[in-house]
Parts: sequence; structure tokens; C-alpha cells
Amino acid sequence: MEPSSESPVTGRGAQSRSVPTRFGLATREADGDWSDHMAALAQSDGGPPVKLRTQVTEEQPKSILSFNQSPDIPFDRSINAYRGCEHGCVYCFARPTHAYHDLSPGLDFETQLFAKPNAAELLRATLAKPKYRPKPIALGTNTDPYQPIENRYRITRALLEVCLDARHPVTITTKSDRVLADLDLLEEMARRRLVAVAISVTSLDPVLSRKLEPRAASPAKRLAALGKLAEVGVPTHCLVAPVIPAITDEFMEEIVQRAVALGVASCGWIPLRLPHEVAPLFREWLSVHYPERGDKVMSIVRSIRGGKDNDPDFFSRMRPTGVWADLFRARFRLACKRSGIGKGKFKLDCTRFRAPEMGGQMRLL
Repeated sequence: MEPSSESPVTGRGAQSRSVPTRFGLATREADGDWSDHMAALAQSDGGPPVKLRTQVTEEQPKSILSFNQSPDIPFDRSINAYRGCEHGCVYCFARPTHAYHDLSPGLDFETQLFAKPNAAELLRATLAKPKYRPKPIALGTNTDPYQPIENRYRITRALLEVCLDARHPVTITTKSDRVLADLDLLEEMARRRLVAVAISVTSLDPVLSRKLEPRAASPAKRLAALGKLAEVGVPTHCLVAPVIPAITDEFMEEIVQRAVALGVASCGWIPLRLPHEVAPLFREWLSVHYPERGDKVMSIVRSIRGGKDNDPDFFSRMRPTGVWADLFRARFRLACKRSGIGKGKFKLDCTRFRAPEMGGQMRLL
């Protein structure tokens, strides 16, 4: 895939909309005259080029709880309150889901977002069904539950309120310190063994992070959030993910060391995954930000993925093979051993579940 003629796109992770897709999504080409016209307007106004704006569409789904039978992940149900993610992480494995809606997994994924304001109402109705049986619900499995638009919609908070009322366990995965906005709920849920939080820390270099995940919280803020959660007794997990060869792997050991110093309960790592349209987007990102290193990065990626850009198979997608994979695995294991931290499995309590009361009001806690 050829790099975008307008690269680099500032403030966003993807560098274009025009990526090959599996569903015949029409490609879009930048018109040179139009680009020149917009640049001239910006120059005449004395300001920077016009930035892409985030647009949010509200949708009203009929169900909110998704079930899966994947044998290599530790949960069987999840909720995604948003589709698309403004964090703009170029490596995000969820990007291809936008292609199902005739939207680009590139810039559309991080600028054309969807919110589900009725998520808490749907969850309450689901938990109230007589045949429902509780198991931990995973929040943040596809797109981040604490991406910037959560400040306005507060859908994640509403979901947590329903789960606390129902005494239903929840796990949260995020790369945002916005999770601290719900510290009151999380602290109460932690006392009842109803919640565990994982925060992804990819690097310790804020400049690299702005390129890689431009609208996510800085590494320092994520680490501080981990420390605050651990301080109030919330079970915390530092996820060093994704580990990108020759880009972020140099930070593995120090991330583990800092997490341990903050009182984090466990650490884990996940190698870079490049499913479907993510691979050409990532290659384009490399060509813009690390042109001298791109071939090396992709060579290592292919070496741990059986000679391909991506391995979609269960188990092996999370456990790469080859010399480089063995090296990363050994380095991470040694870092955890030196720091005295383990992988940690949080045992959440499903025994106190009580079906929500319908009618719009929750119980007094």
C-alpha cells in the first residue's frame, strides 16, 4: 500500500482512509487541487491545516451482552458501549470491524464513532431474565470503554452502576486514566470482589506514544492510574501490550519494574497482532514515522507469525513462535521474576448476584 500523499496526519493514528478491505468498500483518493486549496486557505488564515473532527452517531441496539466461545480468552461475555475508538491506536485489532459498516478501518475508525446510550437499560433487562446465570462481564474487549467520549456519555459508568446493584462481577481493560472518574464505584465493587482492572502500557516514551496511540492517555498517566487503583484496593493488572518488535519491546522490563513499585498485582504481555486491514495500516504508519526501520519490524513480525503478517488461529495468535518470540517471552519472564510479580488470576465473586429490580430504580446500597 502506498503511503498517503498527505502524511503525516497529525493527531490521528491511521494515515489514510484508503486501505484495501474484504467487503468491497470504495477507496477514496485525495484530490490534489482540493488539497492545495485547503492548504492555501489555512495559510491565508494564518492557522494550521484543518483537523479531522470526531463525529458520534447514537444507536439503539436491541441487545448489549455479547457471548463468545473462543477457547483462548478468559471470558465468555462482553459489552462494548462504543464502536470505533478515538484513541486512534494504529495497531488496534478492532479496526476491521468498521469495514462491516462500509466505513474505513483507517481514519473512519477513529473519527466516525458510535455510542449506545441505552446500554445500561439493556443490561439491566438482560440480568433480570429468570434464566440468566452470572459470569464476569468484560468491558473494553473491542474498543476502549474510557475513550474521550465517555466524558460526555458516561455509558461505562451507568453499566458499572447496574453491575454494582446486581452484585455482578466485571473486568475492565483500558488505556485511559479516565477510569479514575469511577473510582467511587470501583472501590465499592472491589470490596465485594466484583471488579478487576487492566491498564495497557505500551511504552514509556510520550513522543512515541503520541505517534502510536495519539489520543490515549500518556504512559505516565496510565501508570499513575494503576497506582491509584491499587492504593484503594482495586485488583490491578498491568498489560504490556502490544509488544511491537524494534519499536516498543525495549520498554518491557522497565514497565514491569514501575508497575511493581506502584503496588500492581500482576503483569502480562501480548505480542502485536495485525489482522485484516490493520496490516496495511501499520505498514503505512511505519513508512511515515519509521521508514528506516519498517522492513526490520515487519521481518520480525513475520518471523513470529509463521512467515505471515498475522496468525488468526486460536492459541497461537496469543502465543507467537520462533526465536524472537522465545526471546521476548524469556525477557518478560525474567523481568517478572526479578520484580517478584506474577501473572495473577483474580477470583471474582459470582455468588452474590441478585437480579436487578425493573422499573427504573436501583436498590439502595
